[in-house]
Amino acid sequence: MSDEQTWPAPPASGAGRAQRPQKRSGRRRAEILDAAMTVFGERGYANGSLQDIADRVGMTHAGVLHHFGSKEQLLIALLEYRDDADVAELEGHHAPRGAPLLEHLVDTAEENSKRPGIVQTYTVLLGESVTDKHPARNFFAGRFAGLRDMITSAVADATDRSMDDPEVIGAASAVIATMDGLQTQWLLDKDAVDMRAVVDLTIRALVRELTKPADVIA
Repeated sequence: MSDEQTWPAPPASGAGRAQRPQKRSGRRRAEILDAAMTVFGERGYANGSLQDIADRVGMTHAGVLHHFGSKEQLLIALLEYRDDADVAELEGHHAPRGAPLLEHLVDTAEENSKRPGIVQTYTVLLGESVTDKHPARNFFAGRFAGLRDMITSAVADATDRSMDDPEVIGAASAVIATMDGLQTQWLLDKDAVDMRAVVDLTIRALVRELTKPADVIA
């Protein structure tokens, strides 16, 4: 099929007949993921059932399983769906590397203040993931490992320090802790926290501290 093939395809073409079910399936999957976002955000993974999700989209329990196979697979797809939302508007659909990542994190904090449902679901699932055998545990462990590497590289770039510097690595962990901790505070009292301002302040303070001349640090 040509890269220039448009939807809908001409009615007489095989492409048109083949793509319509796929397009409907993709739309249905997105509806299920949006419903799962709400259910898991309100009730958590353990208490949110596939039937709850199915009811919200006018499907059967079996219909949800047809698209995702299992509740665990739906959960992982939801977490990936949530991460994709962070970079959907960026060129190449991926976060910038190096020092520009730090500004992107500030922008992400602002975007999160406009999407409480996504933030609530992420926060609930993250909290649950520390329990034994939770299906999202490996996802979040891998996510944090990747974030630490990316932010460590960004801080090293912004401060002209080595990525192996313990203070640079610690700064990366501090940025992640600030962002996730702020989200919890914000969910409990949205008027008490300006997430963008605090993330910006934290990053600027860390970069400033790590770029002080040695005699000042001493």
